[in-house]
Amino acid sequence: MTQSNTFSHEAATPIVIVGHVDHGKSTFIGRLLHDTDNLQDGKVAQIIESSKKRGLKIEWSFLLDSLQIERDQGVTVDSTRIPFHLNKREFVIVDAPGHRQFLRNMITGAADAEAAVLVVDAAEGAQEQTRRHAMLLHLIGIRHVIVLLNKADLLDFDQKKIEAVQKSVTDLLEKLHLKAAVFVPASARDGDNIAARSERTPWYKGPTLTEALSAVPSPESRNELPLRLPVQDVYRFGDKRYVAGRIERGRVRVGETVIIGTQKTPARIASIESWHTAPQISAVSGQSVAVTLEPDVIPDRGDILFQPEASPVSASRIKARLFWLRQEPLHVGESFKLRLATAEHDVTIASIDSVLDLENLTQNPGDEVPAEGFAEVTLAASENILFDPFTPGTADGRGVLVDRQQRIVGGAPLIGAAAVAQGENAIHPSASRVTQADRARQAGHRSGVYWLTGLSGSGKSTLARGAEAQLFAQGLNVSVLDGDTLRAGLCKDLGFSEESRTENVRRAAEVARILSDAGQVVLVALISPLRSDRALAQQIIGSDFNEVFVDAALSVCEQRDPKGLYAAARAGKISGFTGIDAPYEAPESPALRLETADNGADAGVKKLTDFIKGNVALAASARKTL
Repeated sequence: MTQSNTFSHEAATPIVIVGHVDHGKSTFIGRLLHDTDNLQDGKVAQIIESSKKRGLKIEWSFLLDSLQIERDQGVTVDSTRIPFHLNKREFVIVDAPGHRQFLRNMITGAADAEAAVLVVDAAEGAQEQTRRHAMLLHLIGIRHVIVLLNKADLLDFDQKKIEAVQKSVTDLLEKLHLKAAVFVPASARDGDNIAARSERTPWYKGPTLTEALSAVPSPESRNELPLRLPVQDVYRFGDKRYVAGRIERGRVRVGETVIIGTQKTPARIASIESWHTAPQISAVSGQSVAVTLEPDVIPDRGDILFQPEASPVSASRIKARLFWLRQEPLHVGESFKLRLATAEHDVTIASIDSVLDLENLTQNPGDEVPAEGFAEVTLAASENILFDPFTPGTADGRGVLVDRQQRIVGGAPLIGAAAVAQGENAIHPSASRVTQADRARQAGHRSGVYWLTGLSGSGKSTLARGAEAQLFAQGLNVSVLDGDTLRAGLCKDLGFSEESRTENVRRAAEVARILSDAGQVVLVALISPLRSDRALAQQIIGSDFNEVFVDAALSVCEQRDPKGLYAAARAGKISGFTGIDAPYEAPESPALRLETADNGADAGVKKLTDFIKGNVALAASARKTL
């Protein structure tokens, strides 16, 4: 269904529809549109025909599930925005995905919603996805929640059974400081209590779903709020320079003074350009405009134009709520792009302040944010960021985190400036403006870290240096971080206690990450005997980490003893030596295993070189488009 040009986007009330994958959300929306005469001519006939072809009764969800994958799999994949009239009031229905793998689409789909309809199967009650969706409603600040207890016909509309489900959902919402405006027992398939009161629920005295929607408060006008005009782009035609963007809130007038970005440059609005229409002297929230400035200053994309007396918050350390979308945990020190309106900022996770336990919905301290988890974090940037703290139902403070592959990995509404602890004010991590994709395209290969672990004498350094020579000869940018070389310089202050070994690994991993970010293929030759230390290295390095086990038995290494260390350890001259009186924990599932007991160094070097080349090589298409 396409949006009619008769709809006024600014006046429409956005309503997001959320629910577990099988609880009938799309069916409900299809039935709602039908029962309120919001369908295009001929649409019902199409639905009936599509349903018959599949041997089904009329399937209202086919109105929305227009993608073939959705019809085949029976799930909603992407957010759909549908204009909708109800009693001369305009709404925009946002059908947000229910399956957990599509939650990232829900974040953007629900971002501007004024209220939500939470669809719950009355026969099944709240499920794991229901908790996640309720948490997301809390995260993005939706406070007006209507709960549709769908499929009540499966319970024969039994009042006691339905009220028991209502109680469980109420308890869930209360833990998130949410309160349902109303619970509506319904059958979306049959239309009970959607637009007309059902004869099968004589005990229910509350509103129908359409009556509940009519009672949703209208969005507050954003025209009277302080001006926020993010710069989309700057164009020059002839002798004029045009600053283009969409007014997120407030209004702009010809002749008024505005402040530009963090540089705080003042300028006067010289004109609001119009083409083929009467000249404009003002524009308001929701309008896309092109203005000229006096003097002719040049803003950057992402700069915000605002009034001198009402500036946004400016901070380099920011508290954010986070819905983490990646399948791997998030750790302190990871860096991303923060997209905020038209701006992108390099940010680092400075701290994880609390993590939500989805089982009991309590906030607890944590060292990591689990896959698809919720948390409050502190973001650190190398420069001040302008923003307005997150406000429900608005675009204020709605940030997302983007990784180096330009994938959205987290929704991050900004709460406010973070307090700066003593000693932190001088620490402003910065990220390169040159992406890994740029470096890979120029170098002709991807970067990566190949962490060679094994006993002393297993051949780690020999293999690393041999592979380095071969890779370099073939045109790859390659470096080696050898354990002894590091201990001669960067780590010369460290001993061989367990704590010192862990710190040695941490420093090596940090250097390897920097080199990998700079486009290098990095070979680390380090005993790193403990799995926990190698896990720390993987946490620091991230997806570029590849564990290589240089596998040689202790007896073989002791027989080689190229540095005489085993003999010294056996004689008691060295204590805490790996393999003698300190443990070595072999990798359980390395990316590559190199057995060096019976194979010569040349064979091991070739195998390692071929493995790395296979990992970092770019396909012809990738060299053009990466």
